[in-house]
This record gives sequence, C-alpha cells and structure tokens, in this order.
Amino acid sequence: MAGSQENSSGQRRHLWRMALWMMAALLWLLPLAAMLFTDEVNWDETDLIVFGAMLLGACGTYELATRLTGNSAYRAAVGVAIVAAFILIWMNLAVGIIGSEDNPANLMYGGVLAAPVFGGIIVRFKPYGMAQVLVATALAQTLVGGIALSAGLGATGANWPRVIVVLTGFFSALWLLSAWLFRKAAQEPAFPSTEHRYGVPK
Repeated sequence: MAGSQENSSGQRRHLWRMALWMMAALLWLLPLAAMLFTDEVNWDETDLIVFGAMLLGACGTYELATRLTGNSAYRAAVGVAIVAAFILIWMNLAVGIIGSEDNPANLMYGGVLAAPVFGGIIVRFKPYGMAQVLVATALAQTLVGGIALSAGLGATGANWPRVIVVLTGFFSALWLLSAWLFRKAAQEPAFPSTEHRYGVPK
C-alpha cells in the first residue's frame, strides 16, 4: 500500500513538472506568435534569449525545490518567490519601475533580489530561516520604494509616483506571502520518502 502511494505521488509530481516545462515553452513561443499578427510586439533575438534564460532559470529553480522536499507549502513558497523575482526582473528590463528601463535607480532592485539568494544560502534554505529572509526581502522592497519616492527618482515619468507605490505594495505582498508559506512549511512534515532521501528538515 505504501509503495503504491509513493508511486502515485511520484507520477503526479512527474506530470506536474512536465506541465511546468510545457507552460514555459508556450510562454517563450507566445511573443513569436504575437509578432505574426501584430506590429505592437517587436522582439529581437536578444529579447528572446533573455526571456528564454529567465524561464529556464525560474523553472530550473522550482524543479530543484520539488526534488529537495515533498512539503507542499515549501514548494508553494518557492513558487511565489520565483514568480515575484521573475516579474520584477522582467519589468525592470522591459520598461523600468523607477522611470524608464535606462534609469540607473532601478539597479537598487538588484539588492532586493540578492536578499533571498544570499539570505537563503546563509540559512541553508531551511523553511523557518527562509520565512525571515523573505520578510527582510519585503522590507528591502519597501525601502527601495521609499528611497525613490523621497528622492523624487523617476519623477519625470507619466505615472509617478503611483506606479512606485502600487508596485512596491504588489511585490512586498508577494514576498510576505512567500514568507508566510515558508513559515507554514516549517510546521508541516515533508513527504517521508523525500525527507529520508534528502534529509530536508522541517
């Protein structure tokens, strides 16, 4: 009975991973298809390569998380953090958050993205430690927004300061949601077979 449950769980995870990569491939092909029907989308080879690299990195990171633990809350926390990071990077590359994409003030968001990476390494990606790291990431996001508003960075933009206020709140909410899920993951056991294989702590 236990063996059949493990096999069923493994099959579901395999199907989910296949669906994830297929969805990433469809997203990568979407701008190519759009360029066939409208002139509003005009991507060059560099855009497609960067977008593909971002999708590869995002899916690869999530794939690693699914292999490390069977804890559903941990996986969800990683997924939310990846989505937040992906959107933050793409928005900065495409149009910029603080003014245009050429505004050097947008480089401050690199510090926001560095927080979960280096913080995760420090806490060894353990769920309780990651919860604290993601709270710190939300604070870093808020700090960058506060600096931009107080210093008038990007004030020449048409939607300033509304765009900074809205996006700061949006991304901070995503980081905090991820932190809450990591905290939840710390209170739940991983799947026994996965915990035995990888030694992932609660």
